[in-house]
Amino acid sequence: MAQHFCLASCDVVGFDLDHTLCRYNLPESALLIYNSFAQFLVKEKGYDKELLTVTPEDWDFCSKGLALDLEDGHFIKLADNGTVLRASHGTKMMAPEVLAEQYGRKEWKHFISDTGMASRSGKYYFYDNYFDLPGALLCARVVDSLTKQNNGQKTFDFWKDVVAAIQHNYKVSAFKENCGIYFPEVKRDPGRYLYSCPESVKKWLQQLKNAGKILLLITSSHSDYCRLLCEHILGNDFADLFDIVITNALKPGFFSHSPSQRPFRTLENDEEQEALPSLDKPGWYSQGNAAHLYELLKKMTGKPEPKVVYFGDSMHSDIFPARHYSNWETVLILEELRGDRDGKPEESEPLEKKGKYEGPKAKPLYTLSKTWGSFFIDSVSGLENTEDSLVYTWSCKRISTYSTIAIPSIEAIAEHRSLQSTPST
Repeated sequence: MAQHFCLASCDVVGFDLDHTLCRYNLPESALLIYNSFAQFLVKEKGYDKELLTVTPEDWDFCSKGLALDLEDGHFIKLADNGTVLRASHGTKMMAPEVLAEQYGRKEWKHFISDTGMASRSGKYYFYDNYFDLPGALLCARVVDSLTKQNNGQKTFDFWKDVVAAIQHNYKVSAFKENCGIYFPEVKRDPGRYLYSCPESVKKWLQQLKNAGKILLLITSSHSDYCRLLCEHILGNDFADLFDIVITNALKPGFFSHSPSQRPFRTLENDEEQEALPSLDKPGWYSQGNAAHLYELLKKMTGKPEPKVVYFGDSMHSDIFPARHYSNWETVLILEELRGDRDGKPEESEPLEKKGKYEGPKAKPLYTLSKTWGSFFIDSVSGLENTEDSLVYTWSCKRISTYSTIAIPSIEAIAEHRSLQSTPST
């Protein structure tokens, strides 16, 4: 990571929306996401009704950086060298001797030494953001259920049903059609799930504008959901803060795909219109690609190589592709840096509705998992007569490789001396 990061030297400041500018009430949103998938699996695909019941203790299983082997139902935590630090079958953690028998001290079979290895494939799935993470608990419990029903079966074929649940709840038209569980519930009571941006963040964004920075909002959320979020967290005049708003960006493809593969489209009443051969002026657009965006930024800044920094929460969708394909500076929003605060929100986000809602709540998903240990570092059981040793996790290595700095929240930098040189976290 960079020793120093100077925001003042950047010409363009870009932001992801979900879990970056928009902070979620994680115990509430995690339960909603879990239920949106579980209800579909039970009602539409015939899965065990026990999936619908989740206890507060169950949420300890959730930890960023886990990989799910889609063939055998194993969840694993990787060291920076690709060896397996911890593993479970479903929710059942493997004992040290079983772990040694299954994986030994060699690289995991799907590991690629380049830290840019894909987070998605037909064989495994990495969990690296808070939208995905409740699905890790659900999938682990599905594995438990199938293992029990089928006398310890070794292979599994449930992922297609999980994908169907995701598509049902999050398809582009779901918000407009009031489809699924997730969007109708957030629309009904956004204050239950979203925190308003503190005044420090709003003032900081305006300060950046006043200093001549070009501000971007690039989100994979569709325009209608983006508008609901932004109006709630920033106010009805939120669009005045941003020179360019890009929704349904379909990251990481926004960065990795060519202009011909992913052209920009105009919007009319939140419906995508014709494809654009290039991006000629600021405004609100859908889909698109980083190459055409950068050409516009050259014109807007009058510089042949304007310096761009992008804030995001996902290594897979935001940080790795923005750095690897576009060579942008990147700021990772990593709530795990806050440590285990026993679920207490920061002073800037009071829980006015605390205690109002009943039901099993998730722990804040950034808190330390007793099951999986630290997101950043873990111990490797030594050979006989040797002491345990500490190693960095694969997730931690990716962060140090591809993020310029990492901060726990936008507030952390907004409340700092905003346009001064910022020390690396």
